[in-house]
Amino acid sequence: MSTEQEVHDVARRARTASFELAVATRQVKDAALLAMADALITSAPEILRANAEDVQRAKDAGTGANLIDRLALDDARLEGMAKGLRDVAALPDPVGDVVRGSTLANGLELRQVRVPFGVIGMIYEARPNVTADAAGICLKSGNAVLLRGSSSARSSNAAIVAALRDAVASAGLPADAVQMVPGESHDSVKHLMRARGLVDVLIPRGGAGLIRSVVEESTVPVIETGTGNCHVYVDKAADLEQALAIVLNSKTQRNSVCNAAEALLVHADIADEFLPRVIEALHDKQVLIHGDDRFSEYDGVVAVTEEAYAAEFLAAEISARVVDNVDEAIEHIRRYSTGHTDAIVTEDQAAARRFVARVDSAAVLVNASTRFTDGGEFGFGAEIGISTQKLHARGPMGLPEMTSTKYVVTGAGHVR
Repeated sequence: MSTEQEVHDVARRARTASFELAVATRQVKDAALLAMADALITSAPEILRANAEDVQRAKDAGTGANLIDRLALDDARLEGMAKGLRDVAALPDPVGDVVRGSTLANGLELRQVRVPFGVIGMIYEARPNVTADAAGICLKSGNAVLLRGSSSARSSNAAIVAALRDAVASAGLPADAVQMVPGESHDSVKHLMRARGLVDVLIPRGGAGLIRSVVEESTVPVIETGTGNCHVYVDKAADLEQALAIVLNSKTQRNSVCNAAEALLVHADIADEFLPRVIEALHDKQVLIHGDDRFSEYDGVVAVTEEAYAAEFLAAEISARVVDNVDEAIEHIRRYSTGHTDAIVTEDQAAARRFVARVDSAAVLVNASTRFTDGGEFGFGAEIGISTQKLHARGPMGLPEMTSTKYVVTGAGHVR
């Protein structure tokens, strides 16, 4: 059987499973999610053993520490994955929600209701926790999911999917609701991207190159997730203790993720006081600062470049610049931000309102760390990704974003 036939075969099985999922009750879906969570814990030895193989291969290949951090699992991360599934089970079921409804002048009853997409394809890099998150959100929203992770996590993903499929079947739903896409070459990805009619939506999650490739090559509709060149702007009216804590949390709490801050902007009026403090604090956390002329006056700061301003480092590095006012900060963000998450730290409500109104990102935060842009932190349970596009879904994508709608029109013998 060719790779194309293999991919189409799993897609057809997913399509068949999606018909049953679309009409499954919340009780049944929640039981499956709880069984999936339990399966991750009971299968921990197998999953962690498989993950250790992936991590060792990555180390042998000279993979950077930040990417290995995204790949690695331990008991705590497995428990976090299980908790994400339990959190999704506790959320309301979006399927069947009435988005709007009315009785028309002619007496027809009109309702727009949420329905599943059907079959969702996930193409993602490195992080095996995405396997469980995507499976859980898709199942709860009534969708079958086809998972195509990167080859670097193939052993981990296979072990996770095996556990999840058994759990789904034990709850009385088709195991083919959760499937891995066969093959490790780009051909399998290509065939998934062109399985229009078998796959309803594709969601790429990973680096800029992966996302661009899927968007440009796919014939299946794509919900585009985005990279995170996230900014923190410290205004002249900021509480500097609060600002220091927010900058450090945004950059160093976990620097290999898309909602970590990659750029720091500081108002000129507080630069003399704040720069030595924030530079020392970042250096204490081993963060390399790419700074403008003002930042470069301090030891250990390297000169910033255009490439650094535009970079999503995903590492212990940050670009930094002093700006004269909030409008200059906004202009810098408009030029370099990827539209993911940008934050202002200020006690000036007028400055905060100006920033929020003029920064066009999926999430704009006031006096809070960029690390809060996350489905779990927003109360969505696990997330399937963070969309930086403006159609249908934007920001952390939870259950409602994994549905479409249809109109249900009820008459009493009405004819036009």
